[in-house]
Amino acid sequence: MKISLIALVIAASSVAVLTGIVAAKEVAKDVLRPGSVSRSEGLKAWNRIEAVVTHPRCANCHVDAKAIPIWTPAGETKPRVHGMNIHGGESRKGEEAVPCSTCHMTSTQANEPAPAPPRAGIDWQLAPVAFIWFGKSGAEICAQMKDPKRNGGRDAAGLVEHLRHDASLSGFIPRGWAPGAGRTTPPGSFEEHVKDVALWGAAGQPCPN
Repeated sequence: MKISLIALVIAASSVAVLTGIVAAKEVAKDVLRPGSVSRSEGLKAWNRIEAVVTHPRCANCHVDAKAIPIWTPAGETKPRVHGMNIHGGESRKGEEAVPCSTCHMTSTQANEPAPAPPRAGIDWQLAPVAFIWFGKSGAEICAQMKDPKRNGGRDAAGLVEHLRHDASLSGFIPRGWAPGAGRTTPPGSFEEHVKDVALWGAAGQPCPN
């Protein structure tokens, strides 16, 4: 039993290392040389980024410290307070009352059939308090995303790495474009979003006035 358990741990660690290596290679390929993109092109990239991060698929979980989730059920287009009095609590996972995992499974299976609760490859949870932006203006979100004190300590390349790492885990970000039938999706695609974040970073992360 001990040998099997050790083998399992080693195998899991190997997968994690390989996943990290793949993600790192993707980031190296994505990141552009600082200054290689003009400010005007960077602002255009930001406009596309803004359209993604303010879309319900992305913004609904970036709620304030009250931790009350927002949702946009299948067949609807406008965000509203999550039904059933769901509350994320200080844990941001609902552990204090009804855990998010009660309905939202951790699974890489497709979000079907509609209107099944969306699932992802990592545990379902609200975004950390540091990443609150639901209801903020594009300029406010832009200033927040470029500020390491409010974005998890990330520089421009770190934001691209965040996207690739999440994708390597089949996390929330890429699955925002595959939420299941009947649900709206952000404009473009995940790969286009990564490209725009890299362009914006290379332009010096310009923000609208």
